[in-house]
Amino acid sequence: MRFAFLALTALLLAGCAGGLSIDDSLRSQGQSSRVQYIVLHYTSTDLARSLALLTHGEVSAHYLIGDGSAKVYRLVDEDRRAWHAGVSEWQGRTWLNASSIGIELVNQGYYDGPTGRYWQPYGEAQIQALIALLKDLVQRHDLPIDSIIGHSDVAPQRKVDPGPLFPWKRLADAGLIRWPDAAAVAREQARFAAVPADVFWFQQQLQQLGYTVPHTGVLDQATRNVLIAFQMKYRPARYDGEPDAESAAILQVLNGR
Repeated sequence: MRFAFLALTALLLAGCAGGLSIDDSLRSQGQSSRVQYIVLHYTSTDLARSLALLTHGEVSAHYLIGDGSAKVYRLVDEDRRAWHAGVSEWQGRTWLNASSIGIELVNQGYYDGPTGRYWQPYGEAQIQALIALLKDLVQRHDLPIDSIIGHSDVAPQRKVDPGPLFPWKRLADAGLIRWPDAAAVAREQARFAAVPADVFWFQQQLQQLGYTVPHTGVLDQATRNVLIAFQMKYRPARYDGEPDAESAAILQVLNGR
């Protein structure tokens, strides 16, 4: 008797699932894309190894842009979550895998040699392909300016990609992110050189920009790591984690104060 009841229940459920009718003719106005950010990475390895890791491992990304020919691979559909950001936070939002598109660029990253750290530059075709992809994504997901961020921005305590050689200014020139006006930075730098900002001010300004940073007033390693991420992006010529006048000026201009 129990077997017959279970069989009948299974049959009814199968019929409901197969015959379910959904009216798809109307759409709610109260909606938007699940995508809030685009996070940029480098793969730290070559194309073949990158494809293997991103398709057969636990790490994944929505897009991979190769070096050389700069071929663009779509590895995860945009409406699905990819595992690229890990423990991350930006503008108070955490675990950004759920709300971001991840783009990996084939790039070896860096190695430490006898004369210091060497970073691999990005290819011109690769950056052109990235900008074209970003423009398409920003338009389709209706993303505001500054929605494109680096892995080091959202995880500055453990990540440095896409590194100091990534050309953020090219993205600014393409209208994808904001960039501090050079004349305004020079004026503010002179002011901060005369009256330096304290560490707590830097921590507040970095948080206003979007970073997660301690609010201790102490220049600890965590604060230095955030400053390094910020400097790699906006002042890649020197990213030593020091709260200097030029860094203060860039922050002041970017935060519109």
